[in-house]
Amino acid sequence: MRRPAALASATMTVVLALSACGGGAAQGPGGTGATGTSATPATGGIVHVLANADFSHLDPARGFDGGVNNFYRLIYRGLTTFGAGPGEEGTKIVPDLATDTGTPSDDAKTWTFTLKDDIFFEDGTPITSEAVKFGFSRAFDPEAGIGSPYGRLLLDAPKDYKGPYLSGDLDTIETPDDKTVVIHLKKPYADFPSALALPNFTPFPKGTGAGGAFDSKPIASGPYKVASYQRNVSLKLERNPHWKPETDTVRSARPDGFEWTFGLDPATIDERMLAGQGTDADAIGPSIQAATVARVQAPQIKARTLSGLNGCTTYMGLNTTKKYLKDVRVRQAINHAIDKDTIVAALGGSTLAEKGTSIQPPTVAGRVDYDPYPYDVEKAKQLLAEAGLSGGFSLTLDTRAQPKMAAVSVAVQESLKKIGIDVKINNIDASTFYEVIGTPAKQNDMAVTGWCPDWASGATFLPPLFDGRNITAKGNSNIAQINDKAINARIDEIAEMTDVNEANAAYGELDKQIMELAPVVPLAYEKLILVNGANIAGAYQHNSYSGGVDLVSVGLADPTK
Repeated sequence: MRRPAALASATMTVVLALSACGGGAAQGPGGTGATGTSATPATGGIVHVLANADFSHLDPARGFDGGVNNFYRLIYRGLTTFGAGPGEEGTKIVPDLATDTGTPSDDAKTWTFTLKDDIFFEDGTPITSEAVKFGFSRAFDPEAGIGSPYGRLLLDAPKDYKGPYLSGDLDTIETPDDKTVVIHLKKPYADFPSALALPNFTPFPKGTGAGGAFDSKPIASGPYKVASYQRNVSLKLERNPHWKPETDTVRSARPDGFEWTFGLDPATIDERMLAGQGTDADAIGPSIQAATVARVQAPQIKARTLSGLNGCTTYMGLNTTKKYLKDVRVRQAINHAIDKDTIVAALGGSTLAEKGTSIQPPTVAGRVDYDPYPYDVEKAKQLLAEAGLSGGFSLTLDTRAQPKMAAVSVAVQESLKKIGIDVKINNIDASTFYEVIGTPAKQNDMAVTGWCPDWASGATFLPPLFDGRNITAKGNSNIAQINDKAINARIDEIAEMTDVNEANAAYGELDKQIMELAPVVPLAYEKLILVNGANIAGAYQHNSYSGGVDLVSVGLADPTK
Protein backbone atom coordinates (compact mmCIF):
# COMPACT_ATOMS: atom_id res chain seq x y z
CA MET A 1 0.00 0.00 0.00
CA ARG A 2 1.06 3.54 -0.40
CA ARG A 3 2.19 3.72 3.14
CA PRO A 4 4.99 2.23 5.25
CA ALA A 5 4.96 -1.37 6.36
CA ALA A 6 3.36 -1.90 9.76
CA LEU A 7 1.96 1.65 9.80
CA ALA A 8 -1.47 0.30 10.52
CA SER A 9 -0.52 -2.80 12.46
CA ALA A 10 -2.95 -1.90 15.23
CA THR A 11 -5.85 -2.03 12.79
CA MET A 12 -4.92 -5.34 11.24
CA THR A 13 -7.29 -8.20 11.70
CA VAL A 14 -5.94 -10.99 9.57
CA VAL A 15 -2.63 -9.55 8.47
CA LEU A 16 0.49 -8.32 10.17
CA ALA A 17 1.49 -5.55 7.81
CA LEU A 18 0.09 -3.50 5.01
CA SER A 19 -1.33 -4.31 1.68
CA ALA A 20 1.02 -6.08 -0.69
CA CYS A 21 0.89 -7.69 -4.08
CA GLY A 22 2.68 -10.26 -6.18
CA GLY A 23 3.05 -14.00 -6.59
CA GLY A 24 4.73 -16.63 -4.56
CA ALA A 25 3.35 -16.72 -1.03
CA ALA A 26 4.09 -20.05 0.58
CA GLN A 27 1.25 -22.48 1.00
CA GLY A 28 0.22 -24.30 4.10
CA PRO A 29 0.97 -27.95 4.79
CA GLY A 30 0.00 -30.12 1.87
CA GLY A 31 0.45 -27.27 -0.59
CA THR A 32 -3.25 -26.62 -1.15
CA GLY A 33 -3.46 -23.34 0.66
CA ALA A 34 -6.56 -24.64 2.47
CA THR A 35 -7.14 -25.73 6.03
CA GLY A 36 -9.92 -27.60 7.80
CA THR A 37 -11.67 -30.76 6.68
CA SER A 38 -12.20 -29.67 3.08
CA ALA A 39 -10.61 -27.28 0.63
CA THR A 40 -14.02 -25.88 -0.30
CA PRO A 41 -16.11 -24.36 2.49
CA ALA A 42 -19.66 -25.50 3.04
CA THR A 43 -22.50 -22.99 2.89
CA GLY A 44 -23.57 -21.51 6.20
CA GLY A 45 -22.21 -20.70 9.62
CA ILE A 46 -20.36 -17.72 11.04
CA VAL A 47 -16.63 -17.03 10.58
CA HIS A 48 -15.13 -15.36 13.66
CA VAL A 49 -12.18 -12.98 13.43
CA LEU A 50 -10.03 -12.16 16.48
CA ALA A 51 -8.39 -8.75 16.32
CA ASN A 52 -6.16 -6.54 18.40
CA ALA A 53 -7.84 -3.31 17.30
CA ASP A 54 -10.68 -1.98 15.21
CA PHE A 55 -10.51 -1.06 11.53
CA SER A 56 -9.27 2.41 10.64
CA HIS A 57 -12.50 3.31 8.79
CA LEU A 58 -15.52 1.52 7.35
CA ASP A 59 -15.74 4.28 4.73
CA PRO A 60 -13.57 3.12 1.79
CA ALA A 61 -12.65 6.71 0.86
CA ARG A 62 -11.10 7.10 4.32
CA GLY A 63 -9.53 3.73 5.11
CA PHE A 64 -6.43 2.46 3.34
CA ASP A 65 -4.46 -0.42 4.83
CA GLY A 66 -4.14 -4.12 4.13
CA GLY A 67 -6.51 -5.34 6.80
CA VAL A 68 -9.36 -2.98 6.06
CA ASN A 69 -8.93 -3.32 2.28
CA ASN A 70 -9.39 -7.07 2.66
CA PHE A 71 -12.53 -6.47 4.74
CA TYR A 72 -13.96 -3.96 2.25
CA ARG A 73 -14.37 -6.68 -0.39
CA LEU A 74 -16.99 -8.39 1.77
CA ILE A 75 -19.32 -5.37 1.73
CA TYR A 76 -18.23 -3.33 -1.29
CA ARG A 77 -17.70 -3.89 -5.00
CA GLY A 78 -15.84 -1.79 -7.58
CA LEU A 79 -15.49 -1.76 -11.36
CA THR A 80 -12.52 -4.12 -11.01
CA THR A 81 -10.98 -6.08 -8.16
CA PHE A 82 -8.13 -8.48 -7.41
CA GLY A 83 -8.64 -12.13 -8.25
CA ALA A 84 -9.44 -14.72 -5.60
CA GLY A 85 -6.72 -17.31 -5.16
CA PRO A 86 -3.25 -17.91 -3.73
CA GLY A 87 -0.06 -16.71 -5.41
CA GLU A 88 -0.40 -14.92 -8.72
CA GLU A 89 -4.16 -15.52 -8.86
CA GLY A 90 -4.53 -12.94 -6.11
CA THR A 91 -2.70 -10.25 -8.07
CA LYS A 92 -4.68 -10.53 -11.31
CA ILE A 93 -7.04 -7.66 -12.04
CA VAL A 94 -10.50 -8.97 -12.95
CA PRO A 95 -13.88 -7.37 -13.72
CA ASP A 96 -16.23 -6.87 -10.79
CA LEU A 97 -19.20 -4.55 -11.36
CA ALA A 98 -17.96 -3.92 -14.91
CA THR A 99 -18.25 -6.41 -17.76
CA ASP A 100 -14.50 -6.23 -18.43
CA THR A 101 -11.41 -4.34 -17.28
CA GLY A 102 -12.16 -1.32 -19.43
CA THR A 103 -11.45 0.02 -22.89
CA PRO A 104 -8.72 2.67 -23.13
CA SER A 105 -8.60 5.45 -25.71
CA ASP A 106 -6.65 8.67 -26.20
CA ASP A 107 -3.41 6.77 -25.36
CA ALA A 108 -4.96 5.40 -22.15
CA LYS A 109 -6.01 8.84 -20.94
CA THR A 110 -9.70 7.97 -21.32
CA TRP A 111 -11.30 4.75 -20.11
CA THR A 112 -14.78 3.39 -20.87
CA PHE A 113 -16.57 0.77 -18.77
CA THR A 114 -19.92 -0.98 -19.12
CA LEU A 115 -21.73 -2.09 -15.97
CA LYS A 116 -23.20 -5.56 -15.55
CA ASP A 117 -26.93 -6.14 -15.31
CA ASP A 118 -28.68 -6.92 -12.00
CA ILE A 119 -26.27 -5.18 -9.64
CA PHE A 120 -27.77 -3.47 -6.59
CA PHE A 121 -27.02 -1.75 -3.30
CA GLU A 122 -28.25 -3.33 -0.06
CA ASP A 123 -31.57 -1.44 -0.20
CA GLY A 124 -32.34 -2.68 -3.71
CA THR A 125 -31.30 0.53 -5.48
CA PRO A 126 -29.62 -0.27 -8.83
CA ILE A 127 -25.92 0.47 -9.15
CA THR A 128 -25.71 2.87 -12.08
CA SER A 129 -23.09 4.96 -13.82
CA GLU A 130 -24.20 7.93 -11.69
CA ALA A 131 -23.40 5.92 -8.54
CA VAL A 132 -19.95 5.17 -9.94
CA LYS A 133 -19.38 8.84 -10.73
CA PHE A 134 -20.53 9.93 -7.28
CA GLY A 135 -18.44 7.34 -5.47
CA PHE A 136 -15.30 8.23 -7.40
CA SER A 137 -15.74 11.96 -6.79
CA ARG A 138 -15.72 11.44 -3.00
CA ALA A 139 -11.92 10.98 -3.24
CA PHE A 140 -11.60 14.75 -3.65
CA ASP A 141 -13.52 15.66 -0.50
CA PRO A 142 -11.09 17.26 1.99
CA GLU A 143 -12.65 15.35 4.91
CA ALA A 144 -13.66 12.03 3.36
CA GLY A 145 -10.91 11.54 0.78
CA ILE A 146 -8.07 10.78 3.17
CA GLY A 147 -7.45 7.16 2.13
CA SER A 148 -5.97 5.91 -1.13
CA PRO A 149 -4.54 8.84 -3.12
CA TYR A 150 -5.18 7.37 -6.56
CA GLY A 151 -8.51 9.09 -7.12
CA ARG A 152 -6.95 12.50 -6.61
CA LEU A 153 -3.76 11.57 -8.47
CA LEU A 154 -5.36 10.07 -11.58
CA LEU A 155 -8.86 11.45 -12.15
CA ASP A 156 -9.11 14.63 -14.16
CA ALA A 157 -10.81 17.35 -12.12
CA PRO A 158 -10.79 21.14 -11.81
CA LYS A 159 -8.02 22.38 -9.54
CA ASP A 160 -10.53 23.76 -7.06
CA TYR A 161 -12.78 20.68 -7.05
CA LYS A 162 -13.55 19.54 -3.49
CA GLY A 163 -15.77 16.53 -3.98
CA PRO A 164 -19.53 16.12 -4.46
CA TYR A 165 -20.66 17.50 -1.10
CA LEU A 166 -18.91 20.84 -1.58
CA SER A 167 -18.49 21.18 -5.35
CA GLY A 168 -21.24 19.06 -6.89
CA ASP A 169 -20.84 16.72 -9.85
CA LEU A 170 -17.47 15.86 -11.36
CA ASP A 171 -18.05 16.57 -15.05
CA THR A 172 -14.88 14.82 -16.21
CA ILE A 173 -16.63 11.49 -15.57
CA GLU A 174 -19.29 11.05 -18.25
CA THR A 175 -22.44 8.95 -17.81
CA PRO A 176 -24.10 8.74 -21.26
CA ASP A 177 -26.50 6.11 -19.94
CA ASP A 178 -27.08 4.07 -16.78
CA LYS A 179 -24.66 1.36 -17.87
CA THR A 180 -21.80 3.35 -19.39
CA VAL A 181 -19.04 5.23 -17.57
CA VAL A 182 -16.41 7.28 -19.43
CA ILE A 183 -13.54 8.33 -17.17
CA HIS A 184 -11.03 11.03 -18.12
CA LEU A 185 -7.62 10.99 -16.48
CA LYS A 186 -5.05 13.74 -15.93
CA LYS A 187 -2.52 11.81 -17.97
CA PRO A 188 -2.23 8.48 -19.79
CA TYR A 189 -2.22 5.57 -17.35
CA ALA A 190 -2.03 2.07 -18.83
CA ASP A 191 -2.49 0.34 -15.47
CA PHE A 192 -5.71 2.19 -14.54
CA PRO A 193 -7.71 -1.06 -14.08
CA SER A 194 -5.31 -1.95 -11.24
CA ALA A 195 -5.85 1.38 -9.54
CA LEU A 196 -9.62 0.85 -9.77
CA ALA A 197 -9.27 -2.22 -7.54
CA LEU A 198 -8.44 0.10 -4.63
CA PRO A 199 -11.19 1.03 -2.15
CA ASN A 200 -11.72 4.70 -2.89
CA PHE A 201 -13.20 3.74 -6.27
CA THR A 202 -16.35 2.36 -4.61
CA PRO A 203 -19.77 3.41 -6.01
CA PHE A 204 -22.45 4.81 -3.72
CA PRO A 205 -25.95 6.21 -4.23
CA LYS A 206 -25.73 9.89 -5.11
CA GLY A 207 -25.87 12.21 -2.10
CA THR A 208 -25.07 9.60 0.57
CA GLY A 209 -22.16 9.33 3.00
CA ALA A 210 -21.75 12.94 4.09
CA GLY A 211 -20.38 13.73 7.54
CA GLY A 212 -18.68 10.38 8.05
CA ALA A 213 -21.96 8.43 7.78
CA PHE A 214 -20.32 5.41 6.18
CA ASP A 215 -17.98 4.93 9.14
CA SER A 216 -20.95 3.81 11.23
CA LYS A 217 -23.45 2.58 8.61
CA PRO A 218 -22.01 1.69 5.21
CA ILE A 219 -24.18 1.05 2.16
CA ALA A 220 -23.19 -2.37 0.92
CA SER A 221 -22.86 -3.53 -2.67
CA GLY A 222 -21.11 -6.81 -1.87
CA PRO A 223 -22.46 -10.09 -0.49
CA TYR A 224 -22.61 -8.88 3.13
CA LYS A 225 -23.92 -5.83 4.95
CA VAL A 226 -23.25 -4.50 8.43
CA ALA A 227 -25.71 -5.96 10.93
CA SER A 228 -24.24 -4.29 14.02
CA TYR A 229 -21.13 -2.34 14.92
CA GLN A 230 -19.70 -1.22 18.25
CA ARG A 231 -16.53 0.77 17.69
CA ASN A 232 -13.49 -0.98 19.23
CA VAL A 233 -15.69 -3.83 20.47
CA SER A 234 -17.35 -5.86 17.73
CA LEU A 235 -18.59 -5.90 14.15
CA LYS A 236 -21.14 -8.32 12.68
CA LEU A 237 -21.93 -8.89 9.03
CA GLU A 238 -25.01 -10.62 7.62
CA ARG A 239 -25.99 -11.52 4.09
CA ASN A 240 -27.00 -8.78 1.67
CA PRO A 241 -30.18 -10.14 0.02
CA HIS A 242 -29.76 -7.88 -3.01
CA TRP A 243 -26.33 -9.25 -3.95
CA LYS A 244 -26.65 -11.70 -6.84
CA PRO A 245 -23.93 -14.36 -7.00
CA GLU A 246 -24.34 -14.80 -10.75
CA THR A 247 -22.95 -11.26 -11.19
CA ASP A 248 -19.88 -11.95 -9.05
CA THR A 249 -17.06 -14.26 -10.15
CA VAL A 250 -14.80 -13.41 -7.20
CA ARG A 251 -16.77 -13.70 -3.95
CA SER A 252 -17.94 -17.20 -3.01
CA ALA A 253 -19.75 -15.88 0.11
CA ARG A 254 -20.13 -19.29 1.72
CA PRO A 255 -20.61 -18.20 5.35
CA ASP A 256 -23.90 -16.71 6.54
CA GLY A 257 -21.92 -13.97 8.23
CA PHE A 258 -18.74 -12.77 9.93
CA GLU A 259 -18.13 -11.58 13.48
CA TRP A 260 -15.11 -9.53 14.57
CA THR A 261 -14.01 -9.17 18.17
CA PHE A 262 -11.75 -6.17 18.68
CA GLY A 263 -9.46 -5.11 21.52
CA LEU A 264 -7.84 -8.47 22.26
CA ASP A 265 -4.27 -8.66 23.52
CA PRO A 266 -1.99 -10.27 20.88
CA ALA A 267 -0.79 -12.89 23.36
CA THR A 268 -4.40 -13.76 24.15
CA ILE A 269 -5.18 -14.14 20.45
CA ASP A 270 -2.22 -16.51 20.06
CA GLU A 271 -3.37 -18.66 22.96
CA ARG A 272 -6.94 -18.80 21.73
CA MET A 273 -5.93 -19.70 18.17
CA LEU A 274 -3.58 -22.43 19.37
CA ALA A 275 -6.24 -23.93 21.66
CA GLY A 276 -9.02 -23.63 19.08
CA GLN A 277 -11.85 -24.21 21.54
CA GLY A 278 -15.54 -23.39 21.00
CA THR A 279 -16.15 -20.73 18.36
CA ASP A 280 -12.38 -20.28 18.06
CA ALA A 281 -12.45 -23.43 15.93
CA ASP A 282 -14.34 -21.23 13.46
CA ALA A 283 -11.90 -18.34 13.78
CA ILE A 284 -9.03 -16.67 11.97
CA GLY A 285 -6.63 -14.13 13.44
CA PRO A 286 -3.48 -12.07 12.80
CA SER A 287 0.01 -13.44 12.35
CA ILE A 288 1.28 -15.01 15.54
CA GLN A 289 4.01 -13.36 17.57
CA ALA A 290 7.63 -14.45 17.50
CA ALA A 291 7.37 -15.87 21.03
CA THR A 292 4.73 -18.33 19.84
CA VAL A 293 6.49 -19.60 16.72
CA ALA A 294 8.07 -22.67 18.33
CA ARG A 295 4.70 -23.97 19.49
CA VAL A 296 3.32 -23.94 15.96
CA GLN A 297 5.61 -26.83 15.07
CA ALA A 298 3.32 -29.29 16.89
CA PRO A 299 1.71 -31.48 14.16
CA GLN A 300 -1.87 -30.71 15.19
CA ILE A 301 -1.16 -26.97 14.98
CA LYS A 302 1.02 -27.08 11.88
CA ALA A 303 -1.79 -28.80 9.97
CA ARG A 304 -3.89 -25.63 10.22
CA THR A 305 -1.11 -23.10 9.65
CA LEU A 306 -0.32 -20.93 6.64
CA SER A 307 2.92 -19.02 6.16
CA GLY A 308 4.43 -16.76 3.54
CA LEU A 309 5.79 -13.32 2.73
CA ASN A 310 3.76 -10.24 3.62
CA GLY A 311 4.81 -8.61 0.35
CA CYS A 312 6.59 -5.61 1.88
CA THR A 313 10.18 -4.47 2.29
CA THR A 314 11.53 -3.45 5.67
CA TYR A 315 14.35 -1.03 4.97
CA MET A 316 16.53 1.69 6.45
CA GLY A 317 16.33 5.06 4.74
CA LEU A 318 19.54 7.08 4.52
CA ASN A 319 18.91 10.83 4.54
CA THR A 320 21.01 12.02 1.62
CA THR A 321 20.80 15.66 2.73
CA LYS A 322 22.75 15.01 5.93
CA LYS A 323 26.46 15.83 6.31
CA TYR A 324 28.02 12.39 6.09
CA LEU A 325 25.30 10.74 4.02
CA LYS A 326 25.65 13.17 1.11
CA ASP A 327 28.62 11.04 0.02
CA VAL A 328 27.47 7.98 -1.96
CA ARG A 329 30.55 6.06 -0.73
CA VAL A 330 29.36 6.41 2.87
CA ARG A 331 25.91 5.12 1.92
CA GLN A 332 27.45 2.22 0.03
CA ALA A 333 29.69 1.44 3.03
CA ILE A 334 26.66 1.31 5.31
CA ASN A 335 24.95 -1.10 2.91
CA HIS A 336 27.98 -3.42 2.92
CA ALA A 337 28.34 -3.21 6.71
CA ILE A 338 24.85 -4.34 7.75
CA ASP A 339 24.87 -7.98 8.82
CA LYS A 340 21.40 -8.96 7.66
CA ASP A 341 21.51 -12.29 9.45
CA THR A 342 21.31 -10.29 12.68
CA ILE A 343 18.37 -8.32 11.24
CA VAL A 344 16.50 -11.54 10.47
CA ALA A 345 17.24 -12.78 13.99
CA ALA A 346 15.90 -9.53 15.44
CA LEU A 347 12.67 -10.01 13.49
CA GLY A 348 12.12 -13.46 14.96
CA GLY A 349 14.30 -15.71 12.82
CA SER A 350 13.99 -17.25 9.37
CA THR A 351 10.39 -18.34 9.95
CA LEU A 352 9.37 -14.68 10.23
CA ALA A 353 11.76 -12.95 7.83
CA GLU A 354 14.34 -13.36 5.09
CA LYS A 355 17.23 -11.10 4.15
CA GLY A 356 16.46 -8.10 1.96
CA THR A 357 18.58 -7.40 -1.10
CA SER A 358 16.66 -5.38 -3.68
CA ILE A 359 14.30 -2.51 -2.87
CA GLN A 360 11.26 -4.30 -4.27
CA PRO A 361 10.13 -7.47 -2.47
CA PRO A 362 9.95 -10.86 -4.24
CA THR A 363 6.18 -10.55 -4.69
CA VAL A 364 6.34 -7.57 -7.09
CA ALA A 365 5.98 -8.28 -10.82
CA GLY A 366 9.15 -7.60 -12.81
CA ARG A 367 11.35 -7.58 -9.73
CA VAL A 368 14.98 -8.60 -10.35
CA ASP A 369 16.65 -10.92 -7.82
CA TYR A 370 20.07 -9.43 -7.15
CA ASP A 371 22.29 -8.44 -4.21
CA PRO A 372 24.26 -5.24 -4.88
CA TYR A 373 25.84 -5.00 -1.43
CA PRO A 374 26.74 -8.35 0.11
CA TYR A 375 27.93 -8.26 3.71
CA ASP A 376 31.59 -7.19 3.59
CA VAL A 377 33.06 -5.27 6.53
CA GLU A 378 36.43 -4.76 4.85
CA LYS A 379 34.82 -3.33 1.72
CA ALA A 380 32.80 -0.98 3.91
CA LYS A 381 35.95 0.22 5.69
CA GLN A 382 37.67 0.76 2.34
CA LEU A 383 34.80 2.95 1.11
CA LEU A 384 34.89 5.04 4.28
CA ALA A 385 38.64 5.47 3.89
CA GLU A 386 38.10 6.70 0.33
CA ALA A 387 35.59 9.19 1.72
CA GLY A 388 38.18 10.38 4.27
CA LEU A 389 36.20 9.05 7.22
CA SER A 390 38.40 6.28 8.64
CA GLY A 391 38.41 8.02 12.01
CA GLY A 392 34.75 7.30 12.65
CA PHE A 393 31.71 9.49 13.16
CA SER A 394 28.18 9.40 14.64
CA LEU A 395 24.75 9.01 13.07
CA THR A 396 21.26 9.13 14.61
CA LEU A 397 18.76 6.40 13.78
CA ASP A 398 15.02 7.10 14.03
CA THR A 399 12.97 4.08 15.01
CA ARG A 400 9.64 3.13 16.54
CA ALA A 401 9.45 2.59 20.28
CA GLN A 402 8.35 -0.98 19.77
CA PRO A 403 10.20 -4.19 20.79
CA LYS A 404 10.72 -5.66 17.31
CA MET A 405 11.94 -2.40 15.81
CA ALA A 406 14.13 -1.79 18.86
CA ALA A 407 15.80 -5.15 18.22
CA VAL A 408 16.37 -4.29 14.56
CA SER A 409 17.84 -0.91 15.52
CA VAL A 410 20.28 -2.51 17.95
CA ALA A 411 21.35 -4.96 15.22
CA VAL A 412 22.05 -1.97 12.93
CA GLN A 413 23.94 -0.25 15.74
CA GLU A 414 26.14 -3.30 16.34
CA SER A 415 26.88 -3.74 12.62
CA LEU A 416 27.92 -0.15 12.06
CA LYS A 417 30.05 -0.11 15.20
CA LYS A 418 32.40 -2.52 13.36
CA ILE A 419 33.25 0.16 10.80
CA GLY A 420 33.59 3.01 13.27
CA ILE A 421 30.12 4.52 13.01
CA ASP A 422 28.53 5.27 16.39
CA VAL A 423 24.75 4.97 16.02
CA LYS A 424 22.54 6.86 18.45
CA ILE A 425 19.04 5.36 18.55
CA ASN A 426 16.19 7.86 18.66
CA ASN A 427 13.00 6.10 19.81
CA ILE A 428 9.80 7.74 18.56
CA ASP A 429 6.31 6.82 19.72
CA ALA A 430 4.68 4.52 17.15
CA SER A 431 1.61 6.75 16.90
CA THR A 432 3.66 9.69 15.60
CA PHE A 433 6.63 7.89 14.01
CA TYR A 434 5.54 8.18 10.38
CA GLU A 435 4.46 11.76 10.83
CA VAL A 436 7.94 12.59 12.18
CA ILE A 437 10.00 10.80 9.53
CA GLY A 438 7.62 12.11 6.87
CA THR A 439 8.53 15.67 7.86
CA PRO A 440 11.99 16.43 6.37
CA ALA A 441 12.66 19.16 8.93
CA LYS A 442 12.31 16.59 11.73
CA GLN A 443 14.25 13.71 10.17
CA ASN A 444 17.57 12.53 11.51
CA ASP A 445 20.25 10.65 9.56
CA MET A 446 18.59 7.25 9.20
CA ALA A 447 15.22 5.62 9.83
CA VAL A 448 14.00 2.02 10.00
CA THR A 449 10.71 1.81 8.16
CA GLY A 450 9.06 -0.14 5.35
CA TRP A 451 6.91 0.00 2.25
CA CYS A 452 4.27 -2.17 0.58
CA PRO A 453 2.91 -1.88 -2.96
CA ASP A 454 -0.71 -1.06 -3.72
CA TRP A 455 -0.71 -3.70 -6.43
CA ALA A 456 1.92 -5.97 -7.98
CA SER A 457 3.84 -3.27 -9.78
CA GLY A 458 6.94 -1.17 -9.30
CA ALA A 459 4.74 1.82 -10.16
CA THR A 460 3.44 1.80 -6.60
CA PHE A 461 6.83 1.12 -5.04
CA LEU A 462 9.69 3.04 -6.61
CA PRO A 463 8.17 6.43 -7.64
CA PRO A 464 6.68 7.16 -4.19
CA LEU A 465 10.00 6.45 -2.51
CA PHE A 466 12.50 7.95 -4.94
CA ASP A 467 10.94 10.59 -7.19
CA GLY A 468 12.64 13.73 -5.89
CA ARG A 469 9.99 16.02 -7.34
CA ASN A 470 7.46 14.62 -4.87
CA ILE A 471 9.37 15.52 -1.70
CA THR A 472 6.94 17.41 0.53
CA ALA A 473 7.23 19.35 3.78
CA LYS A 474 4.80 16.93 5.45
CA GLY A 475 3.66 13.41 4.64
CA ASN A 476 6.85 12.83 2.63
CA SER A 477 7.45 9.21 1.56
CA ASN A 478 10.88 9.87 -0.01
CA ILE A 479 12.65 9.75 3.35
CA ALA A 480 16.04 9.38 1.64
CA GLN A 481 15.24 12.81 0.17
CA ILE A 482 17.01 11.75 -2.99
CA ASN A 483 16.39 13.99 -5.99
CA ASP A 484 18.38 12.54 -8.86
CA LYS A 485 17.68 13.80 -12.38
CA ALA A 486 18.45 10.46 -14.02
CA ILE A 487 16.11 8.57 -11.67
CA ASN A 488 13.35 11.16 -12.13
CA ALA A 489 13.72 11.01 -15.91
CA ARG A 490 13.55 7.21 -15.96
CA ILE A 491 10.43 7.26 -13.79
CA ASP A 492 8.81 9.53 -16.40
CA GLU A 493 9.89 7.26 -19.26
CA ILE A 494 8.46 4.16 -17.61
CA ALA A 495 5.21 5.96 -16.79
CA GLU A 496 4.68 6.56 -20.51
CA MET A 497 4.95 2.85 -21.39
CA THR A 498 1.65 1.43 -22.60
CA ASP A 499 2.63 -2.21 -22.02
CA VAL A 500 2.28 -2.97 -18.30
CA ASN A 501 4.63 -5.98 -18.44
CA GLU A 502 7.29 -3.89 -20.17
CA ALA A 503 6.89 -1.21 -17.51
CA ASN A 504 7.23 -3.72 -14.66
CA ALA A 505 10.42 -5.12 -16.20
CA ALA A 506 11.75 -1.58 -16.50
CA TYR A 507 11.02 -0.93 -12.83
CA GLY A 508 13.06 -4.03 -12.00
CA GLU A 509 16.04 -2.48 -13.77
CA LEU A 510 15.34 0.92 -12.18
CA ASP A 511 15.66 -0.81 -8.79
CA LYS A 512 19.29 -1.54 -9.72
CA GLN A 513 19.88 2.01 -10.96
CA ILE A 514 18.59 3.46 -7.70
CA MET A 515 20.66 1.11 -5.55
CA GLU A 516 23.85 2.26 -7.28
CA LEU A 517 23.26 5.47 -5.31
CA ALA A 518 22.48 3.48 -2.14
CA PRO A 519 19.76 5.77 -0.72
CA VAL A 520 18.36 2.93 1.39
CA VAL A 521 19.43 -0.36 2.93
CA PRO A 522 16.95 -3.16 2.14
CA LEU A 523 16.89 -5.04 5.45
CA ALA A 524 14.34 -7.83 5.22
CA TYR A 525 11.19 -9.27 3.71
CA GLU A 526 8.96 -10.19 6.59
CA LYS A 527 6.67 -13.21 6.74
CA LEU A 528 3.35 -14.12 8.30
CA ILE A 529 2.42 -17.24 10.23
CA LEU A 530 -1.34 -17.65 10.40
CA VAL A 531 -2.94 -20.28 12.63
CA ASN A 532 -6.55 -20.92 11.61
CA GLY A 533 -9.33 -22.65 13.50
CA ALA A 534 -9.72 -26.38 12.89
CA ASN A 535 -13.13 -25.85 11.27
CA ILE A 536 -11.90 -23.19 8.84
CA ALA A 537 -11.86 -24.20 5.17
CA GLY A 538 -10.84 -22.50 1.94
CA ALA A 539 -8.17 -20.45 3.67
CA TYR A 540 -5.21 -19.25 1.64
CA GLN A 541 -2.93 -16.25 1.82
CA HIS A 542 -3.84 -13.42 -0.53
CA ASN A 543 -0.88 -11.59 -2.03
CA SER A 544 -2.82 -8.37 -2.58
CA TYR A 545 -3.79 -8.14 1.08
CA SER A 546 -0.44 -8.48 2.84
CA GLY A 547 -0.53 -12.26 2.79
CA GLY A 548 -3.62 -12.36 4.99
CA VAL A 549 -6.40 -14.92 4.63
CA ASP A 550 -8.62 -13.96 1.69
CA LEU A 551 -11.93 -13.11 3.34
CA VAL A 552 -14.04 -13.55 0.21
CA SER A 553 -13.11 -17.23 -0.10
CA VAL A 554 -12.84 -18.46 3.49
CA GLY A 555 -15.61 -20.34 5.28
CA LEU A 556 -16.38 -23.29 7.53
CA ALA A 557 -15.76 -26.95 6.77
CA ASP A 558 -18.82 -27.95 8.80
CA PRO A 559 -21.27 -25.19 9.78
CA THR A 560 -23.19 -27.60 12.03
CA LYS A 561 -20.32 -28.04 14.48
